[in-house]
Amino acid sequence: MAFYDELTAATEVDRNSLISIPFIQMGAAGKLSLESYIAFLTQAYHHVKHTTPLLMATGGRLPGRLEWLREAVGEYIEEEMGHQEWILNDIEACGGDKEAVRTGMPHPATELMVAYAYDTVYRNNPVGFFGMVLVLEGTSVSLATHAAGNIEKSLGLPKKSFSYLNSHGSLDVSHVDFYEKLMNRLDHEEDRQAVVHCAKMFYKLYGDIFRALPMIALEES
Repeated sequence: MAFYDELTAATEVDRNSLISIPFIQMGAAGKLSLESYIAFLTQAYHHVKHTTPLLMATGGRLPGRLEWLREAVGEYIEEEMGHQEWILNDIEACGGDKEAVRTGMPHPATELMVAYAYDTVYRNNPVGFFGMVLVLEGTSVSLATHAAGNIEKSLGLPKKSFSYLNSHGSLDVSHVDFYEKLMNRLDHEEDRQAVVHCAKMFYKLYGDIFRALPMIALEES
């Protein structure tokens, strides 16, 4: 079995646990209030702004035997730069204060996930960072575009309020294909186990962000 298939099989329970979180289910169905959507975007900003620095750190700490993976990290960096600004623009289009979000502090759950990502890169095996990539991009493909369409319809927001969700829903389909090919090239067991372990951790940590968000139903707002 190819490693990517092993990875998805080993993390299936964790993935299902994330997707079953009520906030995610209500968001996908377009049943969340504007306050809840802005709260989601706010925490997304506070972790997405670290994506490029984390990728840079990962590329710098990979061993020479993984030079091919370092080159792939460079491609990821080009794709991901500036996405945090899309989120701030979405917040502004929703009527939120994007500068307050920019200068604000993340929720503790978001801070913990980001801290774990840096710890993985700097203290453990930097290849483990690709466990986070699996969680964030896999979730985007499954839910982002569908959720954006339903939330847009239910809240009556302009399309420019969903540039982050819409772009990641479509963009990450090609990213997942690229990711699958990369993971299938990993031939050291310690690298593979690092990805599996971190994916499981990130499913839990990313889920904790959604569990902490204010889940205000549309009819309650």
